[in-house]
Amino acid sequence: MHTKPIRPPDLKPGDKIGIVAPARKVSREEMAPAIAILGQWGYETVEGQHLYGDYYQFSGNDEERATDFQAMLDDDSVKAIFCARGGYGSVRIIDRLDFTRFQEKPKWIVGYSDITVFHSHIYRHFGIQTLHAAMPINFPHELDMNISLQSLKDVLEGGFPEYHFSSHPFNRSGKATGILCGGNLSLLYSLSGTISDINTEGKVLFIEDLDEYLYHIDRMMMNLKRSGRLESLAGLVVGGMNDMNDNAVPFGKTVYEIIVEAVSDYHFPVIFNFKSGHISENLGLIIGGHVHLVAAEQCSLVFND
Repeated sequence: MHTKPIRPPDLKPGDKIGIVAPARKVSREEMAPAIAILGQWGYETVEGQHLYGDYYQFSGNDEERATDFQAMLDDDSVKAIFCARGGYGSVRIIDRLDFTRFQEKPKWIVGYSDITVFHSHIYRHFGIQTLHAAMPINFPHELDMNISLQSLKDVLEGGFPEYHFSSHPFNRSGKATGILCGGNLSLLYSLSGTISDINTEGKVLFIEDLDEYLYHIDRMMMNLKRSGRLESLAGLVVGGMNDMNDNAVPFGKTVYEIIVEAVSDYHFPVIFNFKSGHISENLGLIIGGHVHLVAAEQCSLVFND
């Protein structure tokens, strides 16, 4: 496997940022705040040819979405690629993409949720870091700066995030150091057994999810456990797990209780309620980044090179 993760170059004022929609469709109105804010930061935005396309729930058919992404990968003047939003569709185009130019000249690929497909595939095959962070669809219409955007901007411009936060009653104390992997739990589950699957050995795993049935979460955690992905972990970080659903006959455990039970046979540190995922505070995480985790009375997640 890769000896040392490859960090894409830092962005500088005047650089171009490409915006593409590899999954669900978006409107000009939805993208306007992000384009305005990125302009305020000193960046020029380049829109994918089919960014505002309309093909059922997608921004274009598979070929169109892949063509847009490929164009941004191959354009040396584009220094970062922002995925407009999640939804569903990235997994339908990942195998159409040629990452040859991207390997020669890495650039930040930014997004979360469905974009977990790119995070997982790119680190596994190329050892290049990507950024799990807010997407253009999340940029505020008031054009205000917030903690999510600040953490995104800081990483793009060369920063190494340091997050300090209070303990959670479900945390399991300890310290861990390793490469961060993961993303949206449903997507990780869908990638299981494919060429985009994660390797968790010795790594710190991050998971988050939204609007899932509790028994689905249990099924996915059982998959991680039975496939050996939990026993080899250095640590686990649980992000937003919000808007969970239950059946008429209750499952009998909360989402946190499901996760606690799934990892009960192991001894690595676990942090709950980390502010990242489908939540208002969506802190930027470097997938493929080297991270030091402390689960104690005061917790921390600190990235370094």
